[in-house]
Amino acid sequence: MPQTVRVALDAAGVRIAIVASRFNDFITNRLVDAALAEIARHGGDPDKVTLAWTPGAFELPLVAQLPGFGRAV
Repeated sequence: MPQTVRVALDAAGVRIAIVASRFNDFITNRLVDAALAEIARHGGDPDKVTLAWTPGAFELPLVAQLPGFGRAV
């Protein structure tokens, strides 16, 4: 039987950035909405999340490496 480790998650004061692709946006919109809801559920402020949309998956790592991306707003 595997050992299960449970931790208390606290997103208060954490800087969070999300990069999402507009390709298949009917899926990615729901994923982003769920991520923002989970951030709020764990005490974070979804309004302070930096969110960047890219045309496709190829651009995701390029945008994430931009200078200043993910800094607190």
